[in-house]
Amino acid sequence: MAALAVHRCNTVARAVGKWYVSAPNTTTNTLLSLSVRSITTTGKGTTGGNNNKQLSAADVKKIPDSEVKKSVFISQSNDVFTNLALEDWIYRNFDFTHHHILMLWINKPTVVVGRHQNPFAETNVSQLMRNEVELARRNSGGGAVFHDLGNLNCTFFVPRARYDRKYNLNLITRALYREYAINADISDRDDITVMGKKISGTAAKLGQPNAYHHCTLLVNSNKLHLGESLAKDEAEIISKATASVPSPIKNLSDVNRAVNIQQLLSAIGYEFLRTPATQLTDGGRDLLMKQLGFQLINPTEKWFPGLNELRENFASWDWRFGKTPKFSVQKSIQLKGQDGQQPDLKIRVDVEKGLMQEISLIVPGQEPIPVVSNMVGQPYLEDCFNGILEAMKGASTENMKHAMGL
Repeated sequence: MAALAVHRCNTVARAVGKWYVSAPNTTTNTLLSLSVRSITTTGKGTTGGNNNKQLSAADVKKIPDSEVKKSVFISQSNDVFTNLALEDWIYRNFDFTHHHILMLWINKPTVVVGRHQNPFAETNVSQLMRNEVELARRNSGGGAVFHDLGNLNCTFFVPRARYDRKYNLNLITRALYREYAINADISDRDDITVMGKKISGTAAKLGQPNAYHHCTLLVNSNKLHLGESLAKDEAEIISKATASVPSPIKNLSDVNRAVNIQQLLSAIGYEFLRTPATQLTDGGRDLLMKQLGFQLINPTEKWFPGLNELRENFASWDWRFGKTPKFSVQKSIQLKGQDGQQPDLKIRVDVEKGLMQEISLIVPGQEPIPVVSNMVGQPYLEDCFNGILEAMKGASTENMKHAMGL
């Protein structure tokens, strides 16, 4: 096992050396030594460098900014599951005590829900499938967001003891002003807004000893597709899952036509590198020259042993849908009575771990009437529920009761 751990660690060290894009006065040997010291891949997701004793939070806070180096990792993948896996891999395997990392990444069209959310309460999953838009669940909390090639994602990795969300958000607003003269504000909910409209949502993963804060930036996202992708099926959902808070949005390109993804990516990366680890001051070119610079990241199993397994988990049905908190969904249905009246009835489906557990007919003043269906035990989808409704439409109340043996 010891030999295996050394081999994996050396593999990662070679990978980082290959990605390295030199900043002046920084040598490859310095980066390699930092990488080997910073990465442990034990197979258990633990973090630390070369079995060094983990520092206390108080000791981490005593480390001066001058001893903390910074890197900007730019993922070369546009696959959301690969990027979520890369984010998780870095979080699990790097020691950020003397090395802070900003990961910048862009995805193809995807709706990403928070760890504790119900995707069916945030979007129409069936419609996403028809539109070939992915549905992903991230490891952090927060609300649902839409990603596409016009949206930039930023992940700030630090030790838990140095976690500071306001620092990160202010760093982004400073980059926007320095590069484009855009005045952006930070809301009470830690959203970044411009002229009262949201351009960035935020979430975090706080562990021990590591933490990360990530956020989106709407650059020139397709707002029509965004609206369509976050439109929900018209149904009443009863759930204790975390609900998103809708907000009016704006693209940065609506504010300044010169804004584009690649230039903004560079601007935020340089702002990160020229800013000390814990202080929002401008270290300028002198600090920039001392950092580890930009690295283009090719997220593959070769460079990140265990990445494929992490990706498979993020892409799995069990993670995306099976982790959905228990919920019930119901819709009204009109059945013809013998007197021509339309009773106010509802069809309810109880869903647990993403599977339909019980289907019921809700009749006012009566106990729920179980509906016998081969759909019980099957994965829930809006199209399945609507299919059940269509199958029951047009039936009379008496015929319905007769069919149920009542």
